[in-house]
Amino acid sequence: MPADRLVAEMVPPPRFSTARFDTYIPDPGQPSQSEAVRVLSTFAAGLGGAHATGSGKRRWFARAKQTVPAGPRGVYLDGGYGVGKTHLLASLWHATPAEPALKAFGTFVELTNLVGALGFQQTVRTLSGHRLLCIDEFELDDPGDTVLVSTLLGKLVDAGVALAATSNTLPGKLGEGRFAAADFLREIQGLSAHFKALRIDGEDYRHRGLPEAPAPYSDEQVTQAAYATEGASLDDFPHLLDHLARVHPSRYGALTDDLRAVCLTDVAPVPDQSTALRLVVLADRLYDREVPVLASGVPFDRLFSEEMLNGGYRKKYFRAISRLTALARDAKGLVEG
Repeated sequence: MPADRLVAEMVPPPRFSTARFDTYIPDPGQPSQSEAVRVLSTFAAGLGGAHATGSGKRRWFARAKQTVPAGPRGVYLDGGYGVGKTHLLASLWHATPAEPALKAFGTFVELTNLVGALGFQQTVRTLSGHRLLCIDEFELDDPGDTVLVSTLLGKLVDAGVALAATSNTLPGKLGEGRFAAADFLREIQGLSAHFKALRIDGEDYRHRGLPEAPAPYSDEQVTQAAYATEGASLDDFPHLLDHLARVHPSRYGALTDDLRAVCLTDVAPVPDQSTALRLVVLADRLYDREVPVLASGVPFDRLFSEEMLNGGYRKKYFRAISRLTALARDAKGLVEG
């Protein structure tokens, strides 16, 4: 993946390209959702004007004095899957009064991929001039990533970059149930200090008032729909999983380029956690791009074993189930039409 493409694509995904604060529909029974809109609107308005380090033209005959904002230089949206965190994060990006080139939006995985493509120092130089960095699905699954991102965000905060992130886990809880959190407590606490946590309560909007997920179709129905739909893919699910194992997750987005629909036959429970995590990344990329998924085999809520759903990555798996279910609903027209 060319590095320049990684940087250019750090904008809200197509699903959220039109997301705005006034298009977010708070649940009347969850006041924290309306409060989140208010706090984030104020936060966005405060990011106008000069860079946070007091950047204006350099004064040659005056002693340079860098001003560092007091208190947290970011907001952290915590809540379960489906409460609209990504919508709010994208709305913040759009509402921030700065040119798109001075704002970056990406998932946690995309941020680590950017470091891999550019190198750490070049990533710091590239992002230090930004007004805002938005990080979606901030989840630390690897001890090395903990240190990497902690150091990166620390340098960006020092440079005056405002931060915003979403996650299903509060900053002080990052790492719990995934690796030995005590061994990395210093890095985790350092990350927490950069953010003001903003809790968003509510149920998954993708299921709010909607019927159950559609039952899987037959292999014949899926195959016929694939051939009848321009731009659709058709894959046997086990073969797709094998292919994903040979492609770096940073390229999963490119795999979906120009896809109008994904048709899968013989969907079955994933065999192991590594495979499951790769499938989570693919589900995120398909959801971001609003690609409907038509499938035969087992329902999507049976993709992951009970052990997986009760383990340290359970929030990722529940998010994947939620998003794939939404895409399955979107795909009903491929058969019924």
